Amino acid sequence: MRRLGIIDLEILDLAMSVNGTFNENNLENSELKRLGVGKILDSLASLKDRKFISLNNNGSFSITDIAKEILWGNIPTWAKILRLLQIKSCSLKQIIEILRISEDEILENLEKLRKNQFVLMSPQRQEEKIVKIYEILPEGIEEIDETEQKGFEKTEFSGPTPELEITSLIDEILVITQNSKLEQSEKNSIDEKLSKLKNKLNV
Repeated sequence: MRRLGIIDLEILDLAMSVNGTFNENNLENSELKRLGVGKILDSLASLKDRKFISLNNNGSFSITDIAKEILWGNIPTWAKILRLLQIKSCSLKQIIEILRISEDEILENLEKLRKNQFVLMSPQRQEEKIVKIYEILPEGIEEIDETEQKGFEKTEFSGPTPELEITSLIDEILVITQNSKLEQSEKNSIDEKLSKLKNKLNV
């Protein structure tokens, strides 16, 4: 797979959000404007050099088929998720929005990847809320890199170990607890006990 950086991803995601072709106004009205004109121009030039975008006669840019194949092409959903998480760790909402796949399908594949220890879900505090953040594990990186030679159909998913199932449940409970209306002291007490249980499992 041709590698993408975080800014590359943001630009290509912008292109996908406007039917494949974007212009200066689209960039100005997006989160990319925080980067400044110089950084945006450098990123556009890099994407063009790698044939991820093409320059149109009217000054707009279009995403190429080569770029679409990385995250939005005809490959399995689990592979798209791993490729995305190789670029950046994401919340469930971000994965759905970037890949443009239904929540049910994303959740089904995330669970399969998590049970096979290809991705990790960790609760993180963001703006006073606890959010599930998914990140790729070394085994996931190895697996997605190997698909370059062996293809996607040869990846076999096994069932989870009992320990891994328990830690997954603990992570889910941690998120629910932190987003509940319990007193903070009660939340902290529950978190501490669950964290100790998780540590004793040693997975």
